[in-house]
Amino acid sequence: MGLEETIIKHLHALSEPERTEVLNFVMYLRSKTEKQEDKDWSKFSLSSAMRGMEDKQTPYSLEDLKESFS
Repeated sequence: MGLEETIIKHLHALSEPERTEVLNFVMYLRSKTEKQEDKDWSKFSLSSAMRGMEDKQTPYSLEDLKESFS
């Protein structure tokens, strides 16, 4: 018996509220995985955009980056 069949067999033995709890947990796991994939993609995207710029000198100083209010 494969993993999927074993899970389904145990799922059928649960009450309706327990099945709902299992569904909520599965949805949580999928959400967690999707968030990690989004983070990985963002990190990859930024590193790709900045590739080759690591050694370039910037014309701006930290003082230029500070916002001032009058």
